[in-house]
Amino acid sequence: MDFLRVNMSTKKITVEKVKERYRLSGNRGLVARLSFDEIDPQCHPLGPNNKLIIGTSPLDALGVTCMGRLSVGGKSPLTGGIKEANAGGVAATKLVRHGIKAIIVEQTPVLGELFLLHITKQGVQLKPAKRLAGVGTYTVVEKIYEEYGRDVGILTIGPAGEQRLASAGVFVNDLDGDPSRAAARGGMGAVMGSKGLKAIVIDDDGDCKPEVSDDKAFREARTAFTRGILDEPTVKFYSEYGTMGGLMSLHALGALPVHSFRRGSWEKAEEISGDKFHDIILERGGEGKNTHKCMPVCVIQCSNVFADKTGKRIVAPLEYECAGMLGSNLGIDDLDKIGHLTRLCNDVGLDAVETGAAIGTIADAGLFDFGNAHRAEELIKEIGTGSVLGKVLGAGAAVVGNVFGLRRVPVVKGQAIAAHDPRGIKGMSVTYSMSPMGADHTAAATYRAPVDHHKAEGQLDASRNLQVVMAFYDNFCCMFIMRGIIKKPELFVNLINAVYGTNYGTDYLATLGKEIIKLERVFNIAAGVTQEYLPEFMRSEKLEPQGLISDIPQSDYDRFWDESFWGEFPKIRRD
Repeated sequence: MDFLRVNMSTKKITVEKVKERYRLSGNRGLVARLSFDEIDPQCHPLGPNNKLIIGTSPLDALGVTCMGRLSVGGKSPLTGGIKEANAGGVAATKLVRHGIKAIIVEQTPVLGELFLLHITKQGVQLKPAKRLAGVGTYTVVEKIYEEYGRDVGILTIGPAGEQRLASAGVFVNDLDGDPSRAAARGGMGAVMGSKGLKAIVIDDDGDCKPEVSDDKAFREARTAFTRGILDEPTVKFYSEYGTMGGLMSLHALGALPVHSFRRGSWEKAEEISGDKFHDIILERGGEGKNTHKCMPVCVIQCSNVFADKTGKRIVAPLEYECAGMLGSNLGIDDLDKIGHLTRLCNDVGLDAVETGAAIGTIADAGLFDFGNAHRAEELIKEIGTGSVLGKVLGAGAAVVGNVFGLRRVPVVKGQAIAAHDPRGIKGMSVTYSMSPMGADHTAAATYRAPVDHHKAEGQLDASRNLQVVMAFYDNFCCMFIMRGIIKKPELFVNLINAVYGTNYGTDYLATLGKEIIKLERVFNIAAGVTQEYLPEFMRSEKLEPQGLISDIPQSDYDRFWDESFWGEFPKIRRD
């Protein structure tokens, strides 16, 4: 496998063989290792010394379920520290089929230059892409299909990324051709925009197949791995309801964001519930689907296609985070309107979580009324057109708070808290505060942990242990397989050993997970990113109707990074 390096200043493209130390690094782990090794933590996130890293799984293109994730990372313009965001879609597997483990985009072009990177079996080219300037992601992919055919994999940014706004994501096309798979969080779309890259196009002509050390053992391990996932009862639930199925559970726990995190439960929650969402899709028919794959090989199929009353696709997928942050958080109780807002975020190239948090925050400045979906649409469109207010909103909730002098700003390390209120699920207080990723629920969503979510006891350990496990899974695959594999880790280790000829035991999960997080933490410290606490209002303002605050003892936070748990931390090299 190779690293593909693209220098946007000289326009030089080089290919280099992957060194042994990166052999089992993938996705989030690859972003962590390459960022640690190659990026100056004190560089400007949008400057020439940051790098855009696009990584794949060490187990992709082998027919193993749920391994086709694509990670995008580097130094975040939102948090100022390390960031990895991942997405499904078809691009990752196509990259691996070309023998590419990662794309590393370096330096910056002349301001205003815009390019498309085209990867084919015949070679790799940078091509001028001025014709795509300012164009939304849905139109971009259609124009690319007209020129390159519909079998290509695409990564693209919208107008928000071109404006280098910190809430911009990178969007990947799915099996149906939509650019709806978002590596959304942390502003990686802004980094891609700073590199002058509008899109990356990967032809479907790659014929590389990763080597397998023991083919017989691999086939057996792959079958057992798939069976282990399918034997888990909750997999069927995910297939039917996707992430939307968790909305009413979070509402019951008092962790649903309502009116910019003022309440944790909502009398209108059933209007946007997983059950209602599921039933609407079935009733409307047409292009709507309850079960849908986000990547080529997936047995869970927890995605969906949400259609309007005529059966025409609105967006695919509509996730819980969108229903939470663009729905209940903004007081909007209409799934159709939430679907349209989600699609608009995709088109402009925005992280829906950060956008929902920014609009909710600006309500305190009198510029948004809760429940007004039309106004929310206007504000998202302003981000796309680049008005002054649009640029403030597109810079994220923290900047909105600073510009308007607001104190209720739901961010950690500059990144918006997702749709799991940490007062209703107190383990999320630890996840949001301590993860090097900033307020990212995917670092460790603790709402299924065997603890009392309304008490502080046990939350530190629940979150810390899960963060380690999640970092391991984020090195390889979609996190939703964890439900079927977490009690049978040998199924995963057997797969790795069969492919790579290694002899790991189940302790490898914790070893790798800790290694990834330690690299991220050391990078952040060197970058000056040290905030490890929730916003003040969540530690003092009671969340209605349960009257909860985040009250994890400081002594718990103080022991989070104990070396007795983590082992020795690496040192940043200073050349």
